[in-house]
Amino acid sequence: MSNKIGASKFLLLKTMFIGLTSMATLTSCGGMPATPLPTAEPTQAAIEAPTESVPTRGQGGTLTLLYFQAPTIVNPHLSPGTKDLSASRITYEPLASFDKDSKLIPFLAAEAPSLENGQVAADGTSVTWKLRQDIKWADGEPFTADDVLFTYEYIMNPDVKSSSAGSYSEVESVEVVDDYTIKVNFKQPTAAWYAPFVGPFGMIIPRHIFEAYNGANFADAAANLQAIGTGPYFVSEYRKEDVLIIGGNAVSTVKIIYEINRYYREPNTPFFSKVELQGGGDLNLAGQASKEGAVDFAWNLALPENTLVDIESGGKMRVPALASSFVERIMINFTDPNKETADGERSSLKFPHPFLSDLRVRQAISMAINREAIAAPYGRGGTLTTNILAEPSFYASPNNAFEYNPQKATELLEEAGWIDSNEDGVREKDGVELRLVFQTSIQPLRQVAQEQVKKDLEAIGFAVELKQIDASIYLGPPKDTTDTRRQFYADFEEFAFSNKSPDPTAYMAGWVCDQAAQKENDWSFPNWSRYCNPEFDALFNQAATELDPDVRTELFIKMNELLIQDVAVIPLVNTTQPMAISVDLKGYDATPWDVEVWKIADWYK
Repeated sequence: MSNKIGASKFLLLKTMFIGLTSMATLTSCGGMPATPLPTAEPTQAAIEAPTESVPTRGQGGTLTLLYFQAPTIVNPHLSPGTKDLSASRITYEPLASFDKDSKLIPFLAAEAPSLENGQVAADGTSVTWKLRQDIKWADGEPFTADDVLFTYEYIMNPDVKSSSAGSYSEVESVEVVDDYTIKVNFKQPTAAWYAPFVGPFGMIIPRHIFEAYNGANFADAAANLQAIGTGPYFVSEYRKEDVLIIGGNAVSTVKIIYEINRYYREPNTPFFSKVELQGGGDLNLAGQASKEGAVDFAWNLALPENTLVDIESGGKMRVPALASSFVERIMINFTDPNKETADGERSSLKFPHPFLSDLRVRQAISMAINREAIAAPYGRGGTLTTNILAEPSFYASPNNAFEYNPQKATELLEEAGWIDSNEDGVREKDGVELRLVFQTSIQPLRQVAQEQVKKDLEAIGFAVELKQIDASIYLGPPKDTTDTRRQFYADFEEFAFSNKSPDPTAYMAGWVCDQAAQKENDWSFPNWSRYCNPEFDALFNQAATELDPDVRTELFIKMNELLIQDVAVIPLVNTTQPMAISVDLKGYDATPWDVEVWKIADWYK
């Protein structure tokens, strides 16, 4: 199955950008409807188009979801990973989100803004959102524009250190026009007016619940685990200790129990009276539970292709490969993880990395790794990519390539002065040895990658120590641990990450100099590798204000190319994140631009 979005989406997004620069073209932006799309209207399911009669609210019993990575929080703006955003999205909603065709689908908004309806400023300096007036929070309180304003204040509060802040970096202010109208003003003209309050980083939280925790006490809010949103369900219970029986074995998990929001505005939905999300175990256990049909849905089965075939052979689950913007990558630490500051911080900007700061060393590493061997076991789970920005596909550069050439890698190291003078198998220079720690989460395909990297790099004179960390810790918040990907207290690390919008601005901020994750910002900033290149920053800053769609596309392509040429990161696989879905489950509709449960209200059996 192709992962490419294709020419039709290219034209849709071109229309979105052109609409900001030409009042003569009164098309709706980005293929977005100029009139509202009712969210209750059935959509074509990604797995199977529903043909049965319309379900009624709560008739379906319990829907069971399994995430091999346990969510640690149900607050979308403190969410360190997709697992947490997914747990939050069952409860919370954004103003709108993009579907798989890059059309903007309203949730809390009454309609999608456009030039035609007057809600997008012709000069790109503001966007006005009209809100639905029939929405209540799950506790019965009315949803208003003030909740949108509060969400912005919460995200941008430096004491909160929100993980969503990157999507709001271009916002100058948010104004409440009236109870059901909000205006977003930008610091400068921007083509990405649809970044704030849209998609998984755009979920709106209630002022009346979180206002008392909009500060340094943000972690104390009970609602971080007992979420009250506007979506189809609210969290009735978060159990930190629970068990799931798989193959007669008791597996320790977290369990989040959701119940129907009785104020949910759409008739006849949701179908299921309760949702139980169990998180924990590991991927092999998730695969076993899927084959047995022990759950209705299992998330992100990043397992070898032969295992996915075996799961489907049980006849109880489908395992579709769905388009995704996630890229599995090796991140390179540009700071020294072994030196500490006076207050105990490692990987500090004060200490550049002793050998990964050398471009020739990075080039040698890139040439020595057999990426085809790493990608081969993925099967339907992904394809080899040379781009760190892979979707939408028109941002993926045809000029990016990799060369697997261990001999040339060896020559580069020799040229850079790294030699094995004592013949112990490890090269050194000026008393520094090429020893590195490579960390990632416990996951079969990542362990395959680790072993391949270790073999390939040790063959050219490195010493590689492998470190595996439980996914809930590694992809969790930097609290009571230093083993998260955000702190990056290692030389290499591997994970999958994606742009959560067709516009990649927030995603590409992950390599901007002043966005480096450090102790002083609680590692909440997105530049986890602490890469800094003024040339990249200049391209990024130009793209932020560029309204011409062709020029803007070229700027992002150049950024993509620069990261690869500079070996700032090593992309491996454009993953599809296969999901195991019960053969009886209908209404599932996937999009690359939101989490998998974005339309859980429409699921039924």
